[in-house]
Amino acid sequence: MTHDVLVIGSGAAGLTAALELAEHKKVLVLAKGKLTSGSTAWAQGGIAAVLDAGDTFDNHIRDTMVAGGGLNDRETVEFVIERAPKAIDRLCELGVPFNREEGDLHLTREGGHSHRRIVHVNDATGWAVQAALLKAAEENPNITLLPNQSCVDLVTGRNQKDYSGSGRVWGAYALDEDSGKVVTHLARATVMAAGGAGRVYLFSTAPRGATGDGIAMAWRAGARVSNMEMMQFHPTCLYNLEVKNFLITEAVRGEGGRLFNPVTGERYMEKYDAERMELAPRDIVARANDDQIKRYGLDYVHLDISHQPPEFVKEHFPTIHEKLLGLGIDMTKGPIPVVPAQHYTCGGVKVDLDARTDLPGLWAAGECTESGLHGANRLASNSLLECFVFGEAAAKDILSCWDELDDPPEILPWDESRVTDSDEEVVIKQNWTEIRRFMWNYVGIVRTTKRLERAAHRIRLLRDEVEDYYGHFRVTTDLIELRNLLECANLIVTSALKRQESRGLHFTLDYPETDPIARDTVLVP
Repeated sequence: MTHDVLVIGSGAAGLTAALELAEHKKVLVLAKGKLTSGSTAWAQGGIAAVLDAGDTFDNHIRDTMVAGGGLNDRETVEFVIERAPKAIDRLCELGVPFNREEGDLHLTREGGHSHRRIVHVNDATGWAVQAALLKAAEENPNITLLPNQSCVDLVTGRNQKDYSGSGRVWGAYALDEDSGKVVTHLARATVMAAGGAGRVYLFSTAPRGATGDGIAMAWRAGARVSNMEMMQFHPTCLYNLEVKNFLITEAVRGEGGRLFNPVTGERYMEKYDAERMELAPRDIVARANDDQIKRYGLDYVHLDISHQPPEFVKEHFPTIHEKLLGLGIDMTKGPIPVVPAQHYTCGGVKVDLDARTDLPGLWAAGECTESGLHGANRLASNSLLECFVFGEAAAKDILSCWDELDDPPEILPWDESRVTDSDEEVVIKQNWTEIRRFMWNYVGIVRTTKRLERAAHRIRLLRDEVEDYYGHFRVTTDLIELRNLLECANLIVTSALKRQESRGLHFTLDYPETDPIARDTVLVP
């Protein structure tokens, strides 16, 4: 199947690129699972933009750089933040029903921000944004949306009938889950917007499909990745044995929520960041929560906003309030049990300001990339913003150089002549569980060289097993995801071992100091 442009991923980054491209080209959008199954729909908080009279771009840039531990690329930070108000205007035009107060957009504040600048739709912003983008895409005759497609690998010059080592990307091989067949999708240009790798960890707020597919595919095809050790852990994920990944948004703390030790009753953030308390950046709050849990042998800490009027809490957090009531917790009357959990992949495929990767024919946007915006720690509500800005940047660059892009050559079909159906699915489940458990225990919020080396040793053992399995059996979505999870685990551990300092999200007991010069950790295939 050939289209003008192939977009892998149906979240904010992928659909933004598709809508911009579709004004002139035919676009195919592939989604793994449902069209709404990506991380965008799960975003509770909102989108950061300078919209208040007392705020400035310089303030937002400074807050982003401070949160990012100085590892951010300032040119990228300026590029994104200066385009934020325009991105919000476009979303309003698409019909996103942002909260308003006397006609003006209601702005909330989150950790690390010096001003109120978060536009939101109650506490379910991502769902409203996803719905608006999807509606626009479904109504566009130049966009074809194809769900239940699990991409296996990028199609490159190595897959041409006349072999080429150029690294040129021509599309992707994808497993059609309905037919069980691997289909070749070809295009002049490909946009990778496949999301992050959160599910490499045992506890994560990311959706089930966040298995690092885009990062792993681009790496195998020859693209560099950067700063994969910078895995963000959200400080406040609901602690509930039945509900494993329900996020309690940053905005609860932004609107006055306080953290307490459930045993001592102490409000402890003063020990870790006396000035900003609960509004410190996520890496600081997550480490504080982790320290309290480990120091006192707790299962969780308490997040309490019950001192605020009940109507205020219900009005600001209707989704969370309703969800918690169903679990027997009334946040208007008492505290919420919370734990840190993996939340966002700050590293990824290296891209420039045009969203270009190292590989000709491949652009990338969103959580699968490392653009220079987030540095060593993402500032709250900058993630959806990055998706809109770089999704648009990818589309504009593709359109500007369209005449230089060749039509795809003849590509070899997917070869499954030497494989059979698996009768050992237990191997996948066992390895998946093992990866997520040792990554949580050894490569979590606080690290040591010995723990990282233990993780690296297990990855080496698993790699042979997974590659042998992949070589003998037909691909399934579970197998594709396991292969990509292991690849991303290896990239995270390798990057973490290379960074011999503590900065932002990478905190190691063996190197607690921060180097005077900030350097990216860049891995070359």
